[in-house]
Amino acid sequence: MKTCASQFVDYMHEYLDGDISREHEKNLKQHLQACSDCQQHMHELSDTVAFIKSAAHITAPPGLEDQVMSRLPKRKSAVGIKRWFRHHPVLVAAAVFCVFMSAALLGSFPNEEQFSVTKQPNLVVDGQTVMVPAGEVVKGDIVVKNGDIIVEGEVDGNITVINGNYMASTAVVTGQVEEIDEMFEWLWYKIKTGFQDVKAVFE
Repeated sequence: MKTCASQFVDYMHEYLDGDISREHEKNLKQHLQACSDCQQHMHELSDTVAFIKSAAHITAPPGLEDQVMSRLPKRKSAVGIKRWFRHHPVLVAAAVFCVFMSAALLGSFPNEEQFSVTKQPNLVVDGQTVMVPAGEVVKGDIVVKNGDIIVEGEVDGNITVINGNYMASTAVVTGQVEEIDEMFEWLWYKIKTGFQDVKAVFE
């Protein structure tokens, strides 16, 4: 990966941006078939792009801070609590961040009335069912929330189905297929893709 990163990582970004040339795309696909490290890196980049496209604006419910503070155990000595906070600021900040993020993510869990799908050419949407028709090729990741996806053609990317079903017979999907049905699986998906996003930024 280190010897080929400068050239092929640029190709990966061009591909995900949708402005890669045919020659570069051909070279990238040939390289990915032979290089497992680059395959892994490509999957991580694709997951990051899918997360960014599908992430909704997250806000904490009103009054959450007051509720959290009222449920914290009360100590007899206020001076001792303040001293502990001063000596462990990182732990306090991390704990508060985890509480707020978990509450916000669980509060934004999709419900049955919110159907959405990533905009991609060659997709057919009928009600809450998304279809990739036979003979059609969709280049890029597809994220479906609160609906089903039927793949009869080809998807050159990842497919993520949140609170729905993935159905395929003779489909060709070059990326990963992930179905997220339960609230805690969805929360884990958000946390995992968030960490992958941070990891990609620092690489």
